[in-house]
Amino acid sequence: MTLLVHAVLAVLVIAWIIGSNSAVFRRPANGPAVSALEILYYLIGIASVVLGWYFNIQFVHQYADGSGNVFTGAGSWWQFITLGYDNPAAASASQDYTIGNVILLPLFTIIDGYRRGIRRPWLFFVSSLFTSFAFAWAFYLATVERQRLHEKSAQAVGASVG
Repeated sequence: MTLLVHAVLAVLVIAWIIGSNSAVFRRPANGPAVSALEILYYLIGIASVVLGWYFNIQFVHQYADGSGNVFTGAGSWWQFITLGYDNPAAASASQDYTIGNVILLPLFTIIDGYRRGIRRPWLFFVSSLFTSFAFAWAFYLATVERQRLHEKSAQAVGASVG
């Protein structure tokens, strides 16, 4: 059930990002509807979610005890985080991921997003809580690429008018 709730929350946050930035996600006036780079970002992000969910489902099936408590006990967030620091190799990867996801992703997307005129850029971090760090990062980069397509399209329209 908690996995289903996560999936629904992920879709809602993604929809909120798109709805908040509808001008960015509309089709450019001319040129391609999407760039190859934008498609690549989306493919990487989706692959990250699929792989992450594969392992998350395995974790829940292996560790959950049926109590339904997602905060403490077997199969909970606490156990998931604790297992990420179970040995030095896992701890090395987990601390890197934690710093990247909890500090650098929101810091960069919020500052850069507001500079670029992206509305509610903090939602990219929120999306990482329900999708993956790599998805949120790829989604942000795809959004920036989408803005570039609009800017390029506007320049082309302006050049043809002038």
